[in-house]
Amino acid sequence: MARIAGVNIPTNKRVIIALQYIHGIGPKIAGDIVSKVNLDPARRVNELTDAELLQIREVIDAEHIVEGDLRRETSMNIKRLMDLGSYRGLRHRRSLPVRGQRTSTNARTRKGPAKAIAGKKK
Repeated sequence: MARIAGVNIPTNKRVIIALQYIHGIGPKIAGDIVSKVNLDPARRVNELTDAELLQIREVIDAEHIVEGDLRRETSMNIKRLMDLGSYRGLRHRRSLPVRGQRTSTNARTRKGPAKAIAGKKK
């Protein structure tokens, strides 16, 4: 198992797909990393040498914020909004949609399962 940025990436997948298992790396950044290290995108992780894995690790460490640091930064940004008492912070605090979506009918993912209201049926 190859371990990059504290994540065990799958060995039988292509390098671009396997890198996306790291939080903070999507298709675009994975492609950029592979091109910087001069790897063939069709190669699989189990075909990589230790030197190539080391190069990938160095590129990720030098140029990208991933995993724990990214999660910490995101949570700190949300906490900052909540402490300021901004509109977005209040929406986070109440577990409601933050970006202007309607809440009258939808927003079940954010609000959780529907709660029955007594005496509502007529």
